[in-house]
Amino acid sequence: MSHCVQTWGMLQLATASGARPCPAGMRHTGITVFRRHKVLWGAIAVATVLAAQDVVFRTGVALVRVDAQVNGGTGGVNGLAKEDFEVRDNGELQHVLYCSQDDQPLDLLLLFDNSGSMLPAMRRLAASAHTALSELRRGDRVAVANFNADAWLIGEFSDDLEAVERTVARVVDLRYGGGTHILKAIDSAGEYFHKHADPQRRHAILILTDDDGQYSASETSVVKHMWADDILVCGLIIPTPMSQRGVGWREGEENMLGVAAKTGGETVDANDPGHALREMLRSIRRRYSIYYAMPAGKAGSARKVDVAMSPQGHRRYPDAQVLARKGYVIPKGTQ
Repeated sequence: MSHCVQTWGMLQLATASGARPCPAGMRHTGITVFRRHKVLWGAIAVATVLAAQDVVFRTGVALVRVDAQVNGGTGGVNGLAKEDFEVRDNGELQHVLYCSQDDQPLDLLLLFDNSGSMLPAMRRLAASAHTALSELRRGDRVAVANFNADAWLIGEFSDDLEAVERTVARVVDLRYGGGTHILKAIDSAGEYFHKHADPQRRHAILILTDDDGQYSASETSVVKHMWADDILVCGLIIPTPMSQRGVGWREGEENMLGVAAKTGGETVDANDPGHALREMLRSIRRRYSIYYAMPAGKAGSARKVDVAMSPQGHRRYPDAQVLARKGYVIPKGTQ
């Protein structure tokens, strides 16, 4: 079972042998459930918006929310409507009930690679921490963690953004060295979300790494955990002189690209980590939220999702590309 170990005054995130116990109550999955006697606060907010859009729903309907980022040839594509999207769930075309691009408060975990090759890049980031975090807003919560062969929580979720900035500026004081267990660190960060995240916020893990890792966890298992807690994984890939990334596949290596793609995240090369972090936060904040009625299925099972531009949307923006998670897990109590 999961456990936390106190290490050098920091809270180590550790997950033993893939076990992920579920605490009492329903875990957040990006699925909003309307019930007659017990209505989630998030459901009330969505119901209000749906009513304003003349969308009729019935008691007991579960809605799937998929967050999507749309990129065009010159940057992000804004101002799209629900008619501009096409959603398939397990291959079946779905009726999009509602789509918005409203700013949502974030639960964000910044995950810093402190393997030996990363210190010069972290120095550049620490020097520009104020600018890098300028896209954060009042009401956002940010946690900070670092990893090499293990992962440690440096700062718990906090809405004190000045304190977060000071924590990020101190990443240069960490001890650098050791291996790079990227997927294990993502999974541990996901476990922290599972226990401490606010279900009414957008969930994102943002990793700063050279993405040159050694095998530490099953990508399939990590992706399913991210789907279950509706966590977006994004990455700033920072080139380092020692990195073997792109040289060619090596036995026992791993990277974050697959997890990012399957959770709808973006990965970008970041020679200027501070500027890239600010732009990434802006993109995360401006994602679309797309809602549709959840098809019948077995609780605990994973379903595949494909979000693309509709023919109408494609005509308007022929070069647009959609980044959205590729699946979700049906929670207990929704069927």
